[in-house]
Amino acid sequence: MKAQAAESRIEQLCVEHGLKMTGQRRVIARVLSEADDHPDVEELYRRALSLDSRISVATVYRTVRLLEEKGILERRDFGGGRARYEATEHGRHHYHLIDVDNGRVIEFEDPEPEELMRKMADRLGFEFVSLRLELFGKKKKPAAGAAAPHRKGETT
Repeated sequence: MKAQAAESRIEQLCVEHGLKMTGQRRVIARVLSEADDHPDVEELYRRALSLDSRISVATVYRTVRLLEEKGILERRDFGGGRARYEATEHGRHHYHLIDVDNGRVIEFEDPEPEELMRKMADRLGFEFVSLRLELFGKKKKPAAGAAAPHRKGETT
C-alpha cells in the first residue's frame, strides 16, 4: 500500500475550518500549497488536472470561492484582468512588486512601509489595522554608456 503524503498547509487549514476534504479538494489544496507564483483559477485548474483528470474547472472555481470565504485564500488583483490567489498568512507582512511587462510577481518584506503607514494613520487620528502594498514597475534598462555586467564564461 502506498503511503499517503503529509497534508499540505492548506489542507490543514481546511480541516481546522471544518471543511469536508474530498479527494478533489485535497488535490486543489495541494496545488495551492505548492504554488509560489500567485496562480489564477485557470492555472490552478491546469495544474490540478495534471494530477486528477476528473477535476472540472467548475470544481476549482467553487473550491477557490469557498477557501476565500473561509479566509484560507486571499484574492489579489495584480492587473491583467484576472484574479490571482495566495494562501492567507496571518502575521506575515509581505508586499508585492508586479512586473508590468510580464506579470511576474515578486514578494518582498520590509518594515518601513508599515512603520510609515502607522505614523500616517496616527497623524490622521486612526488606529492602524492593516496595509496592502502592491507596486507596479518595469525592469530598469542599463544607463546609456554603462558597461553591461560581465557574465561568467564571457570574454571581453
